Amino acid sequence: MPETRSRQPDDRRPQGEQQVVSDGMEAEQNSTPDDLAEIKLFVPQDIYRAFQRCVWIQVHETGRSQLEVMEELVDDFLRKYEC
Repeated sequence: MPETRSRQPDDRRPQGEQQVVSDGMEAEQNSTPDDLAEIKLFVPQDIYRAFQRCVWIQVHETGRSQLEVMEELVDDFLRKYEC
């Protein structure tokens, strides 16, 4: 049976998702039906905090989910650079 790991303070996984660890298999994200891939970015701490704050504000002001806000961010980036 998979062991569910509790969220750690620096676990940057969107709210509502859990990481499942079992017998060396990769972690699974249970709460979303879509096939999602992780984008890992390395930025200074102040930019990271500003991003988290901005996402939190967008979620609470618009009622959208963190995943929707993050998807919009990536989509806007790709459109800006015509990728």
